[in-house]
Amino acid sequence: MDIRHLTYFIEVAKFKSFTQASKSLHLSQSTISKVVKSLEEELNVDLIDRSAKKIELTDAGEIVLAEGKMIMESLNDLSTHLYDLMNLKKGKIKIGIPPVIGFLFFPKIIKGFNLLYPDIKIKLFEDDSKTVKQEVRDGNIDLGVVILPVDEKEFDVVPFVEEELWLFVHKSHPLAQRDQVEMKELQNETFILFKQEFDIHDIIIQECLRVGFRPEIAYESSEWDFISGMIGENLGISLFPKPIAKKIDQDLIKSIPISHSNLPWNLGFISKKKKYASPAVREFIKYISTEKSSIS
Repeated sequence: MDIRHLTYFIEVAKFKSFTQASKSLHLSQSTISKVVKSLEEELNVDLIDRSAKKIELTDAGEIVLAEGKMIMESLNDLSTHLYDLMNLKKGKIKIGIPPVIGFLFFPKIIKGFNLLYPDIKIKLFEDDSKTVKQEVRDGNIDLGVVILPVDEKEFDVVPFVEEELWLFVHKSHPLAQRDQVEMKELQNETFILFKQEFDIHDIIIQECLRVGFRPEIAYESSEWDFISGMIGENLGISLFPKPIAKKIDQDLIKSIPISHSNLPWNLGFISKKKKYASPAVREFIKYISTEKSSIS
């Protein structure tokens, strides 16, 4: 068995198709089929059930796939370690961020970090927080920014921002002139929220339930500016992180603190437990830990 055997087999298992695997690897279907068959003969076991229209892995195939992935990951780590030894503080960092977090903080973060480490490239992936956590679990990205707390048995955590959620209403709203409001006063309001995939959605729903009502939700979106635009048209209210108050038209939309609530908006960088962190990633975490007070 060699790396080529495992690579081809993993691609076939990934797509459940020799045709798609051949396209992915830019090799002929017959070549891939022969290599996989050779692997089966070497192991003396069927790895793929070819009887169905869409191929499926046998129990033995599932075991080889799981072990093969770990072997490939170890080889990738080996290559990464050697590269880092030869190219100290060079490399790339893949970071997953929810959209609202990205626009609030990351332009300043990236600018400051790039001034110090121009040879380290940062690649950002915007998605909802639940997807970001899954991508970190799967090892597809180095770091994710999410709302805390998270399971620290699963993730390493570097706290980043400590803020609160505030109420945002149209300037003509009866609450617009208030210095603060209580959550229970919003029970008859129409809410505009982030979609369910965003942790902030669950936080708001749970707080409404805690004070005794289920909110009426008129619209949901994955874009903060769409939600603020709807508030600007007086079509509902929303709860946003306090820093967004600096980004909206303050003559049109008013932001108000919520008293006696349980609505913290604490952010942290998460990484997969026991996953190798390159020098570039370690330098980035060090930068965030040192500069977080000025960034936030």
